Amino acid sequence: MHFPSVKAPLAVALALCFCVASPIALADETCNSPYMSSLIKGQEDFVHVWTLGVAGMGDGFDKLVTIDVNPASKKFGKVVGHVSVGARGEAHHMGFTDDRRYLWAGGLDDSKIYVFDVATNPGKPKLIKTITDFATKGGFVGPHTFYAMPGRMLVGGLSNPKDHGGVTGMAMYNNKGDFVSMHEMPVTKGGDGYGYDIAINPNKNVMLTSSFTGWNNYMMDLGKLIKDQGAMKNFGSTMVVWNLKAMQPEKVLAVPGAPLEIRWSLKEGDDWAITASALTSKLWLVKKDGKGEWQAKDVATIGDPAKIPLPVDISITADGKGLWVNTFMDGTTRYFDLSNPEAPKQTYSKHTGSQVNMVSQSWDGKRVYITSSLLANWDKKGADDEQFLKLFAWDGKELTEKFKIDFYKEKLGRAHHMKFGAAMPKVAQVQQGGVPLAAR
Repeated sequence: MHFPSVKAPLAVALALCFCVASPIALADETCNSPYMSSLIKGQEDFVHVWTLGVAGMGDGFDKLVTIDVNPASKKFGKVVGHVSVGARGEAHHMGFTDDRRYLWAGGLDDSKIYVFDVATNPGKPKLIKTITDFATKGGFVGPHTFYAMPGRMLVGGLSNPKDHGGVTGMAMYNNKGDFVSMHEMPVTKGGDGYGYDIAINPNKNVMLTSSFTGWNNYMMDLGKLIKDQGAMKNFGSTMVVWNLKAMQPEKVLAVPGAPLEIRWSLKEGDDWAITASALTSKLWLVKKDGKGEWQAKDVATIGDPAKIPLPVDISITADGKGLWVNTFMDGTTRYFDLSNPEAPKQTYSKHTGSQVNMVSQSWDGKRVYITSSLLANWDKKGADDEQFLKLFAWDGKELTEKFKIDFYKEKLGRAHHMKFGAAMPKVAQVQQGGVPLAAR
């Protein structure tokens, strides 16, 4: 397969970012891009939740919901804003631009990308642009991961418009929302072409990508999917090590069972990342071996794999010594001690809902947020179809629930991805190629 060469402007931007990057990331949510600035290290004021619309519930459309989460506020634990996008396209993930002015969010079904202004009035974000060329220009379907680059946004896809299978890639946009370049996932030398998450370690010139499944599977009813032996074979089983400066794949790592979220340790001096494989319920460590080669190693088991707990989201602590893991099927939130990343140990677990998906902790580790929805056709049925945002306090020993927002009761839909916000954000100056959208 031909891997498109990086364009000159992108190469310049990447070269510059290597000169100014601080040691990996210092972020309010530890999963953010290391290039994102204006970070929240104290109390967050808002949590923005990208929410799937439900037919017949409210306006039925996907929307960005904003909740006040500052205990000092009179509106603590209350919905203070929501902006509908006027469509229902399987809302899933989102990400800030490097200057933190804008939040990009995507639909896995319709492949639309929505850009929200979250700086002008953080409590009431505003939809300012809809990008519709992810499939036509990028050549991919299902925009999933939105990863900030200097003046740009790297968007990872889950599928393609030709056969709606798992072979996919990434599209690069500038902060204005203009398409720049595309980068295909490898299908040779062990590559299966699948994509999912993106995580960068700029100090090592390394980007890692993981793998999931295509549109044909993630838009199928979960019960039907599990019974379809052919469909169950169509899941990714690899991670790819990329040369970041060149945006070229260098090595394919075998990681069976759909490795999902990737988290680099943020502790200075650490050069390893961790992921969880959904179908095999394992934690995998990615680090260099004694010969200086990147390797992936199975280092821990999450729950009982025979019961398919289905680990979904993970959140690493700022010191790299702990990891939260949510398992969807059994509604459990687990904490693993990563003091020795070669041998993680589960030290805590709590049933936090009939189904749980995303988990985001504050930078200081004292607050843990959990949402419930996975995919519209994969969520549980009946009474087990809970849809919520929950805030827990963590004292190092116990999770204590502080509030719960029932998204069905509020007629908002299915709560999925979260990002934190500040009442008075200190937005950064726009970097290379990034003209504020509002100025266009």
